Amino acid sequence: MTTPSIAAGAYANLARLANPSANVGQAVGGSNGGQSFGELLHSAVGSVVEAGRNADTQAQAMAAGKANVVDVVTAVAETEVAVEAMVAVRDKIISAYEEIMRMPI
Repeated sequence: MTTPSIAAGAYANLARLANPSANVGQAVGGSNGGQSFGELLHSAVGSVVEAGRNADTQAQAMAAGKANVVDVVTAVAETEVAVEAMVAVRDKIISAYEEIMRMPI
């Protein structure tokens, strides 16, 4: 997976979560055929883990003398972008949770 496709996927997932008008009529559990929030997070974390594994594989191949430096740098950069996107999503989730906790009962 390339860096632009990882970033595009992360931003598309964020846009889906941030656009409540697109989810009008959809149940909380995602019974309308869409992914639930948990499934969405699971797939996002899975893609980050996959990018990390790819970077590890490339680094090991480089240590064995079987990989190109450009491939290793690209894999590490893809992982870095994926982790940064995941951290941004985590920060937004924490911010939303804190805002909900400040609401009066």
